[in-house]
Amino acid sequence: MRFLRYLDADSREHYALEHPDGRRTRVEGSPFGEYSDTGEPADIARLLAPVSPVDIFCIGLNYRRHAEEGNLPIPEHPVVFMKNTGSVQAPDEPIVLPRRLRSDRVDYECELAVVIGRPCHNVRREQALRYVLGYTCANDVSARDWQLQWGGGQWCRGKTFATFCPLGPVLVTGDEIPDPNRLRLRTILNGQVMQDWTTEDMIFDVPTLVEFLSGSTRLRPGTVILTGTPHGVGAARRPPVYLKTGDVVSIEIERIGTLTNPVVEEQPE
Repeated sequence: MRFLRYLDADSREHYALEHPDGRRTRVEGSPFGEYSDTGEPADIARLLAPVSPVDIFCIGLNYRRHAEEGNLPIPEHPVVFMKNTGSVQAPDEPIVLPRRLRSDRVDYECELAVVIGRPCHNVRREQALRYVLGYTCANDVSARDWQLQWGGGQWCRGKTFATFCPLGPVLVTGDEIPDPNRLRLRTILNGQVMQDWTTEDMIFDVPTLVEFLSGSTRLRPGTVILTGTPHGVGAARRPPVYLKTGDVVSIEIERIGTLTNPVVEEQPE
């Protein structure tokens, strides 16, 4: 199944199913519980992120080539940080470059996002995918100056500005992606391919991440896990490539789709 979430012309929130022939039909209920396909065309006035996360866990340095491009050692355990839920952005809506807390080093990161579908606590790796509702595209937008220089040694400040977690365009259920570690993912910036690799390069695969994050920890339905980015980030390029006003950045993941966001500058209030 391919679910999307949207607002109709009266600003009411719904889920819809996207069918192989391109039709989008309104759903009664939610993919997190009972639902039924009404068969009625979805009256989509505005597309939303396909999930409204309850928590967002993120994994750093989870691709071997990405660790190598930063001259960093391979982690012994997953490197975990968090974004706040206020950082979520919808498909086609803008990534906003911070100006109140200014950053001139805002970077893109294509990532596979995992959505937990049921309560998950102390899950074994062998059972982990049973707790996954599905997958979507994510852009772990990162202000490198706040992340690495001004964040006091923590990554959250540079990772959690408003609009820094675009998600979408659809949530693809796990039955359609039986092995999430065999997917190609890319970042395309203004028509140029910047990242192009596969999830096979993950140091800690998706089942391992679910096992680790649920260890002595309760993951609620709606928890989103960003699983790391491959090599090719802007900060590692020579010269570096950072997002600027007028850019358009797209995240493509095989079997899921394309998440596109323009880039604008924060306006004074």
